[in-house]
Amino acid sequence: MFKSIISALNNNCPNCGLGKIFNVRSVVFSLGFSDMKTKCETCNSKFEKEPGFFIGAMYASYGLIIAEIFITYFISSFFFEESLDLRILGIITVVLLLLSFFNYRFSRIIWLYAFG
Repeated sequence: MFKSIISALNNNCPNCGLGKIFNVRSVVFSLGFSDMKTKCETCNSKFEKEPGFFIGAMYASYGLIIAEIFITYFISSFFFEESLDLRILGIITVVLLLLSFFNYRFSRIIWLYAFG
């Protein structure tokens, strides 16, 4: 279990654990929407099993966004006295915009590991 989490964070193939899923070095710290490979270069496992396979990754992305909203709210509520201030909403918006590239890639990786 722990090995598959590390493998997912390292952008590795869920089948062999050696090939990369995206054309970026790090899934966590890279900006921009990167291209996803069609097959693993090591084991030739096809990533998109059928047309529209990654539409379900929106559910994983939704879960990531909800977790990020709660974490950002609780961290920023320590710095501001009001329970729901416009500054907190602004901070949440900025954090979600900055993490959108991560959410795009990692939700696809989660979906691939769960159902691939």
